[in-house]
Amino acid sequence: MESLWFCLVAAMIAIYVVLDGFDIGTGIVHLLVARADGERRTVLRTIGPVWDGNEVWLIAGGGTLFFAFPALYASSFSGFYLPLMIVLWLLLLRGVSIEFRTHVDSPLWRQLWDVVFAWSSLLLAVFYGTALGNVVRGVPLDASGFFFLPLWSDFRVSSHGGILDWYTIMTGVTALLALTLHGALWVRLKSSDPVRERADSLSRRAWWGVVIMTVVLAGASFAIQPHLRERFASAPWGFVFPVMALVGLLGIRWSQSAATELHAFLFSCAYLLGMLTSAAFGVYPYLLPASTDSQFGLTIHNAAADRYGLAIGLAWWLPGMILAAGYAVYIYRHFAGKVPSEEQGY
Repeated sequence: MESLWFCLVAAMIAIYVVLDGFDIGTGIVHLLVARADGERRTVLRTIGPVWDGNEVWLIAGGGTLFFAFPALYASSFSGFYLPLMIVLWLLLLRGVSIEFRTHVDSPLWRQLWDVVFAWSSLLLAVFYGTALGNVVRGVPLDASGFFFLPLWSDFRVSSHGGILDWYTIMTGVTALLALTLHGALWVRLKSSDPVRERADSLSRRAWWGVVIMTVVLAGASFAIQPHLRERFASAPWGFVFPVMALVGLLGIRWSQSAATELHAFLFSCAYLLGMLTSAAFGVYPYLLPASTDSQFGLTIHNAAADRYGLAIGLAWWLPGMILAAGYAVYIYRHFAGKVPSEEQGY
Protein backbone atom coordinates (compact mmCIF):
# COMPACT_ATOMS: atom_id res chain seq x y z
CA MET A 1 0.00 0.00 0.00
CA GLU A 2 2.84 2.40 0.81
CA SER A 3 4.47 1.72 -2.57
CA LEU A 4 1.16 2.38 -4.33
CA TRP A 5 0.79 5.76 -2.67
CA PHE A 6 4.42 6.58 -3.49
CA CYS A 7 3.62 5.93 -7.16
CA LEU A 8 0.42 7.99 -6.96
CA VAL A 9 2.20 10.98 -5.40
CA ALA A 10 5.02 10.73 -7.96
CA ALA A 11 2.48 10.51 -10.79
CA MET A 12 0.59 13.58 -9.58
CA ILE A 13 3.78 15.62 -9.27
CA ALA A 14 4.79 14.52 -12.77
CA ILE A 15 1.37 15.45 -14.18
CA TYR A 16 1.59 18.84 -12.50
CA VAL A 17 5.05 19.53 -13.93
CA VAL A 18 3.97 18.53 -17.45
CA LEU A 19 0.77 20.59 -17.39
CA ASP A 20 1.72 23.62 -15.33
CA GLY A 21 5.23 23.35 -16.76
CA PHE A 22 4.17 24.58 -20.19
CA ASP A 23 2.34 27.61 -18.83
CA ILE A 24 5.30 28.41 -16.56
CA GLY A 25 7.45 28.01 -19.68
CA THR A 26 5.07 30.27 -21.58
CA GLY A 27 5.70 32.93 -18.96
CA ILE A 28 9.46 32.47 -19.32
CA VAL A 29 9.36 32.94 -23.11
CA HIS A 30 6.61 35.58 -22.98
CA LEU A 31 8.84 38.60 -23.54
CA LEU A 32 11.15 36.72 -25.93
CA VAL A 33 8.63 35.59 -28.55
CA ALA A 34 6.12 38.46 -28.33
CA ARG A 35 7.13 41.99 -29.20
CA ALA A 36 3.95 44.09 -29.43
CA ASP A 37 1.08 44.14 -26.94
CA GLY A 38 -1.18 42.25 -29.34
CA GLU A 39 1.36 39.44 -29.62
CA ARG A 40 1.73 39.25 -25.85
CA ARG A 41 -2.03 38.95 -25.51
CA THR A 42 -1.90 36.11 -28.03
CA VAL A 43 0.71 34.31 -25.92
CA LEU A 44 -1.43 34.74 -22.81
CA ARG A 45 -4.47 33.39 -24.66
CA THR A 46 -2.59 30.15 -25.34
CA ILE A 47 -2.75 29.36 -21.61
CA GLY A 48 -5.78 31.45 -20.64
CA PRO A 49 -8.35 28.63 -20.43
CA VAL A 50 -6.07 26.11 -18.70
CA TRP A 51 -3.44 27.71 -16.47
CA ASP A 52 -5.53 27.84 -13.29
CA GLY A 53 -6.85 24.32 -13.88
CA ASN A 54 -3.28 23.06 -14.23
CA GLU A 55 -2.47 24.31 -10.74
CA VAL A 56 -5.25 22.14 -9.33
CA TRP A 57 -2.79 19.25 -9.67
CA LEU A 58 -0.36 21.05 -7.35
CA ILE A 59 -3.04 21.42 -4.69
CA ALA A 60 -4.21 17.84 -5.17
CA GLY A 61 -0.64 16.56 -5.04
CA GLY A 62 0.06 18.47 -1.84
CA GLY A 63 -3.12 17.15 -0.27
CA THR A 64 -2.28 13.60 -1.30
CA LEU A 65 1.22 13.95 0.11
CA PHE A 66 -0.18 15.26 3.41
CA PHE A 67 -2.63 12.37 3.64
CA ALA A 68 -0.34 9.52 2.61
CA PHE A 69 2.99 10.63 4.13
CA PRO A 70 2.28 13.12 6.94
CA ALA A 71 5.76 12.78 8.44
CA LEU A 72 7.34 13.88 5.16
CA TYR A 73 4.90 16.77 4.88
CA ALA A 74 5.74 17.98 8.39
CA SER A 75 9.49 17.59 7.95
CA SER A 76 9.78 19.17 4.51
CA PHE A 77 7.49 22.11 5.22
CA SER A 78 9.44 23.03 8.33
CA GLY A 79 12.88 22.49 6.80
CA PHE A 80 12.05 24.23 3.51
CA TYR A 81 9.93 26.98 5.05
CA LEU A 82 11.69 29.93 3.39
CA PRO A 83 11.82 28.54 -0.18
CA LEU A 84 8.22 27.34 0.10
CA MET A 85 7.11 30.84 1.07
CA ILE A 86 9.04 32.19 -1.92
CA VAL A 87 7.32 29.67 -4.20
CA LEU A 88 3.94 30.69 -2.77
CA TRP A 89 4.64 34.35 -3.54
CA LEU A 90 5.80 33.51 -7.05
CA LEU A 91 2.62 31.55 -7.72
CA LEU A 92 0.57 34.48 -6.44
CA LEU A 93 2.47 36.97 -8.58
CA ARG A 94 1.98 34.84 -11.72
CA GLY A 95 -1.77 34.67 -11.20
CA VAL A 96 -2.09 38.34 -10.30
CA SER A 97 -0.01 39.46 -13.29
CA ILE A 98 -2.19 37.52 -15.74
CA GLU A 99 -5.44 38.91 -14.36
CA PHE A 100 -4.32 42.48 -13.55
CA ARG A 101 -2.58 43.49 -16.79
CA THR A 102 -5.79 44.68 -18.49
CA HIS A 103 -7.37 46.40 -15.48
CA VAL A 104 -5.81 49.74 -16.38
CA ASP A 105 -5.62 50.98 -19.97
CA SER A 106 -2.00 52.04 -19.84
CA PRO A 107 1.03 50.66 -21.74
CA LEU A 108 3.23 51.14 -18.66
CA TRP A 109 0.79 49.21 -16.49
CA ARG A 110 0.69 46.29 -18.94
CA GLN A 111 4.47 46.25 -19.31
CA LEU A 112 4.86 46.13 -15.53
CA TRP A 113 2.71 43.03 -15.21
CA ASP A 114 4.30 41.41 -18.27
CA VAL A 115 7.70 41.72 -16.58
CA VAL A 116 6.29 40.38 -13.30
CA PHE A 117 4.76 37.43 -15.17
CA ALA A 118 8.02 36.61 -16.95
CA TRP A 119 10.30 36.88 -13.93
CA SER A 120 7.99 35.08 -11.51
CA SER A 121 7.71 32.23 -14.03
CA LEU A 122 11.49 32.10 -14.48
CA LEU A 123 12.21 32.05 -10.75
CA LEU A 124 9.49 29.48 -10.16
CA ALA A 125 11.13 27.10 -12.63
CA VAL A 126 14.49 27.56 -10.89
CA PHE A 127 13.04 26.96 -7.43
CA TYR A 128 11.18 23.84 -8.56
CA GLY A 129 14.38 22.46 -10.03
CA THR A 130 16.31 23.33 -6.89
CA ALA A 131 13.69 21.54 -4.77
CA LEU A 132 14.10 18.38 -6.84
CA GLY A 133 17.87 18.67 -6.46
CA ASN A 134 17.53 18.81 -2.68
CA VAL A 135 15.38 15.67 -2.69
CA VAL A 136 17.89 13.72 -4.81
CA ARG A 137 20.93 15.01 -2.89
CA GLY A 138 19.40 14.55 0.55
CA VAL A 139 19.04 16.88 3.53
CA PRO A 140 20.57 16.81 7.05
CA LEU A 141 17.75 14.94 8.80
CA ASP A 142 18.23 14.09 12.46
CA ALA A 143 16.86 11.14 14.41
CA SER A 144 13.54 12.93 14.95
CA GLY A 145 13.04 13.44 11.23
CA PHE A 146 13.54 17.20 11.17
CA PHE A 147 16.18 19.41 9.59
CA PHE A 148 17.05 23.01 8.84
CA LEU A 149 18.91 24.35 5.83
CA PRO A 150 20.02 27.94 5.21
CA LEU A 151 19.29 29.28 1.76
CA TRP A 152 22.99 28.97 0.94
CA SER A 153 26.34 28.56 2.68
CA ASP A 154 29.58 27.70 0.86
CA PHE A 155 27.83 26.15 -2.18
CA ARG A 156 29.51 22.78 -1.56
CA VAL A 157 27.53 19.53 -1.51
CA SER A 158 27.80 18.43 2.13
CA SER A 159 25.68 17.71 5.18
CA HIS A 160 26.40 21.25 6.38
CA GLY A 161 25.55 22.98 3.11
CA GLY A 162 22.50 25.00 2.19
CA ILE A 163 19.48 24.72 -0.04
CA LEU A 164 21.59 26.21 -2.82
CA ASP A 165 24.85 24.50 -3.73
CA TRP A 166 26.52 23.73 -7.05
CA TYR A 167 24.37 20.62 -7.57
CA THR A 168 20.99 22.14 -6.72
CA ILE A 169 21.82 25.23 -8.79
CA MET A 170 22.56 22.83 -11.64
CA THR A 171 19.16 21.18 -11.24
CA GLY A 172 17.55 24.62 -11.14
CA VAL A 173 19.24 25.68 -14.39
CA THR A 174 18.25 22.38 -16.02
CA ALA A 175 14.63 22.87 -14.95
CA LEU A 176 14.69 26.43 -16.30
CA LEU A 177 15.96 25.29 -19.70
CA ALA A 178 13.56 22.33 -19.82
CA LEU A 179 10.50 24.46 -19.05
CA THR A 180 11.70 27.15 -21.47
CA LEU A 181 11.78 24.48 -24.17
CA HIS A 182 8.42 23.08 -23.03
CA GLY A 183 6.80 26.51 -23.05
CA ALA A 184 8.28 27.47 -26.43
CA LEU A 185 6.92 24.27 -27.97
CA TRP A 186 3.49 24.99 -26.49
CA VAL A 187 3.44 28.53 -27.88
CA ARG A 188 4.64 27.14 -31.23
CA LEU A 189 1.75 24.67 -31.18
CA LYS A 190 -0.95 27.17 -30.26
CA SER A 191 0.01 30.39 -32.07
CA SER A 192 0.51 31.65 -35.60
CA ASP A 193 3.34 33.60 -37.20
CA PRO A 194 5.25 35.72 -36.31
CA VAL A 195 4.95 34.49 -32.69
CA ARG A 196 5.07 30.87 -33.81
CA GLU A 197 8.24 31.48 -35.82
CA ARG A 198 10.03 33.09 -32.89
CA ALA A 199 8.92 30.30 -30.54
CA ASP A 200 10.23 27.73 -33.01
CA SER A 201 13.60 29.47 -33.19
CA LEU A 202 13.82 29.73 -29.40
CA SER A 203 12.91 26.07 -28.91
CA ARG A 204 15.70 24.98 -31.28
CA ARG A 205 18.28 26.91 -29.25
CA ALA A 206 16.89 25.80 -25.91
CA TRP A 207 17.02 22.14 -27.01
CA TRP A 208 20.83 22.20 -27.09
CA GLY A 209 20.98 23.63 -23.60
CA VAL A 210 18.61 20.93 -22.31
CA VAL A 211 20.71 18.17 -23.92
CA ILE A 212 23.95 19.44 -22.41
CA MET A 213 22.53 20.01 -18.94
CA THR A 214 20.71 16.66 -18.92
CA VAL A 215 23.94 14.77 -19.60
CA VAL A 216 25.90 16.77 -17.01
CA LEU A 217 23.13 16.51 -14.41
CA ALA A 218 22.77 12.75 -14.85
CA GLY A 219 26.48 12.24 -14.23
CA ALA A 220 26.48 14.56 -11.21
CA SER A 221 23.41 12.87 -9.70
CA PHE A 222 24.97 9.42 -9.79
CA ALA A 223 28.20 10.87 -8.35
CA ILE A 224 26.69 12.58 -5.29
CA GLN A 225 23.91 10.10 -4.42
CA PRO A 226 25.17 6.50 -4.01
CA HIS A 227 21.60 5.23 -3.57
CA LEU A 228 20.88 6.04 -7.22
CA ARG A 229 23.65 3.72 -8.36
CA GLU A 230 22.49 0.98 -6.01
CA ARG A 231 18.87 1.32 -7.07
CA PHE A 232 19.46 1.14 -10.82
CA ALA A 233 22.00 -1.67 -10.36
CA SER A 234 19.54 -3.75 -8.31
CA ALA A 235 16.59 -3.13 -10.67
CA PRO A 236 17.88 -2.59 -14.23
CA TRP A 237 14.33 -2.45 -15.59
CA GLY A 238 14.21 1.07 -14.14
CA PHE A 239 16.35 2.27 -17.04
CA VAL A 240 13.10 2.44 -18.97
CA PHE A 241 12.57 5.86 -17.34
CA PRO A 242 15.85 7.46 -18.50
CA VAL A 243 15.24 5.90 -21.92
CA MET A 244 11.85 7.64 -21.99
CA ALA A 245 13.60 10.95 -21.35
CA LEU A 246 16.16 10.22 -24.07
CA VAL A 247 13.47 9.28 -26.58
CA GLY A 248 11.64 12.48 -25.68
CA LEU A 249 14.73 14.60 -26.34
CA LEU A 250 15.48 12.93 -29.66
CA GLY A 251 11.81 13.06 -30.61
CA ILE A 252 11.69 16.80 -30.02
CA ARG A 253 14.55 17.31 -32.45
CA TRP A 254 13.02 15.01 -35.05
CA SER A 255 9.62 16.68 -34.74
CA GLN A 256 11.12 20.14 -35.07
CA SER A 257 12.80 19.10 -38.32
CA ALA A 258 9.59 17.51 -39.56
CA ALA A 259 7.57 20.60 -38.56
CA THR A 260 5.07 18.51 -36.58
CA GLU A 261 4.09 20.84 -33.76
CA LEU A 262 1.93 18.48 -31.71
CA HIS A 263 4.46 15.65 -31.83
CA ALA A 264 7.23 17.97 -30.64
CA PHE A 265 5.16 19.06 -27.65
CA LEU A 266 4.20 15.48 -26.77
CA PHE A 267 7.84 14.42 -26.94
CA SER A 268 8.64 17.28 -24.55
CA CYS A 269 6.01 15.86 -22.18
CA ALA A 270 7.72 12.46 -22.48
CA TYR A 271 11.09 14.02 -21.63
CA LEU A 272 9.76 15.66 -18.47
CA LEU A 273 7.94 12.49 -17.43
CA GLY A 274 11.09 10.45 -18.03
CA MET A 275 13.27 12.77 -15.94
CA LEU A 276 10.85 12.94 -13.02
CA THR A 277 10.10 9.22 -12.95
CA SER A 278 13.84 8.51 -13.14
CA ALA A 279 14.36 10.63 -10.03
CA ALA A 280 11.43 8.97 -8.22
CA PHE A 281 12.64 5.48 -9.15
CA GLY A 282 16.20 6.35 -8.15
CA VAL A 283 15.37 7.52 -4.62
CA TYR A 284 12.77 4.80 -3.86
CA PRO A 285 12.02 3.69 -1.15
CA TYR A 286 13.22 7.02 0.20
CA LEU A 287 10.92 10.01 0.13
CA LEU A 288 13.61 12.32 1.48
CA PRO A 289 17.13 10.87 1.82
CA ALA A 290 19.34 11.98 4.69
CA SER A 291 22.74 13.48 3.94
CA THR A 292 23.84 12.89 7.55
CA ASP A 293 23.09 9.20 8.10
CA SER A 294 21.06 7.00 5.76
CA GLN A 295 19.13 5.50 8.68
CA PHE A 296 17.59 8.93 9.38
CA GLY A 297 16.09 9.17 5.90
CA LEU A 298 12.32 9.34 5.50
CA THR A 299 11.06 6.31 3.61
CA ILE A 300 7.67 5.07 2.46
CA HIS A 301 7.62 2.93 5.61
CA ASN A 302 8.52 5.33 8.42
CA ALA A 303 6.72 8.38 6.95
CA ALA A 304 3.43 6.77 5.83
CA ALA A 305 0.06 6.99 7.49
CA ASP A 306 -1.65 3.92 8.94
CA ARG A 307 -2.41 1.21 6.36
CA TYR A 308 -6.11 1.18 7.19
CA GLY A 309 -6.30 4.91 6.56
CA LEU A 310 -4.42 4.53 3.28
CA ALA A 311 -6.84 1.85 2.11
CA ILE A 312 -9.94 3.88 3.00
CA GLY A 313 -8.40 7.03 1.52
CA LEU A 314 -7.85 5.29 -1.80
CA ALA A 315 -11.60 4.73 -2.16
CA TRP A 316 -12.16 8.50 -1.86
CA TRP A 317 -9.08 9.54 -3.81
CA LEU A 318 -9.94 7.64 -7.00
CA PRO A 319 -13.33 9.32 -7.75
CA GLY A 320 -11.86 12.76 -7.11
CA MET A 321 -8.94 12.20 -9.45
CA ILE A 322 -11.22 10.74 -12.13
CA LEU A 323 -13.33 13.91 -11.98
CA ALA A 324 -10.24 16.14 -12.15
CA ALA A 325 -8.82 14.17 -15.07
CA GLY A 326 -12.17 14.22 -16.90
CA TYR A 327 -12.42 18.00 -16.51
CA ALA A 328 -8.86 18.44 -17.81
CA VAL A 329 -9.54 16.27 -20.86
CA TYR A 330 -12.73 18.23 -21.62
CA ILE A 331 -11.01 21.61 -21.36
CA TYR A 332 -8.08 20.64 -23.56
CA ARG A 333 -10.37 19.13 -26.19
CA HIS A 334 -12.71 22.13 -26.11
CA PHE A 335 -9.90 24.66 -26.59
CA ALA A 336 -7.83 22.60 -29.02
CA GLY A 337 -6.24 24.27 -32.04
CA LYS A 338 -4.62 27.62 -32.64
CA VAL A 339 -5.72 30.57 -30.53
CA PRO A 340 -7.57 33.33 -32.41
CA SER A 341 -5.41 36.23 -33.52
CA GLU A 342 -8.09 38.89 -33.07
CA GLU A 343 -7.88 41.21 -30.10
CA GLN A 344 -9.97 39.59 -27.41
CA GLY A 345 -9.25 38.68 -23.81
CA TYR A 346 -6.18 39.43 -21.73
